[in-house]
Amino acid sequence: MLHCKLVMSKIGNTGRTRDVRDVGDGPSTVTVTAPLNARSLALSVLLGTHPPELPVRALVALADLFGIAPGTMRTALSRMVSTGELVGDGGRYELGPSLLARQTAQDAGRRAPEAAWDRQWHSVIVAADQRHVTERRRFRTGMANHRFGELRPDIWMRPSNLPTPPVEAGWIVTTGSLSGVPADELAARLWDLPAIAADARRLTGRLDDLRRSVDWSTVGSIPAIFVESASVVRFLRSEPLLPVELTPAGWPVDRLRQTYDEAETAFQALLQGFLRRADRG
Repeated sequence: MLHCKLVMSKIGNTGRTRDVRDVGDGPSTVTVTAPLNARSLALSVLLGTHPPELPVRALVALADLFGIAPGTMRTALSRMVSTGELVGDGGRYELGPSLLARQTAQDAGRRAPEAAWDRQWHSVIVAADQRHVTERRRFRTGMANHRFGELRPDIWMRPSNLPTPPVEAGWIVTTGSLSGVPADELAARLWDLPAIAADARRLTGRLDDLRRSVDWSTVGSIPAIFVESASVVRFLRSEPLLPVELTPAGWPVDRLRQTYDEAETAFQALLQGFLRRADRG
């Protein structure tokens, strides 16, 4: 890996955000709750299952709770196998290799960053002049999974408290000190921190409301809890895991993680019990 001093100036804030309405979309700084279709339901439950595989009977039974017909779920599963998202033979399905990195990123989002920050920054730059649209999408997904922010097309950066992704051909990867702009200004350029904080507070409030208003021991509560849980997971998969030096005072993401962990323990007991019973028929 090349190590250098990175000099930057004239950093502005574009305030770019976009909504995510399906678990299959790439990560975002802003998440919104949306109904789950057969594909997003299957992906959500498999991404949250370790190891990430389930029998078709359990997936069909879960779909029924959401008002999704068995044929619709089976068709969605077959299509996902054909696209490589899933691997299966009609009896059991598991995440395909392309989605295992997403599960790893999702799991990492549940833990606050522990590594000390040495004040350096990682940069990944694409050197190739032309790339196929599929390669561009794969690159963007990889950068987002590794919590990099987009400075401009084909230039992504983040603090060095997390590792760089595996280097691929055609990339320039550097790690070095930052000059020309304060680190907090660069972080604000790469991520919309007020929007992230607002989302964290909103999601924490919704989880708190759900814990007070829903019976977490009843199978009929699974859809309501599942949808909120999926919203939190999408948020934590995209949250940049910044070192404490770059987060504003009162950063609310850590409280969201704690609230989610407490809620998820109870929910997984309910959900996994339902899936096991469905598999037994």
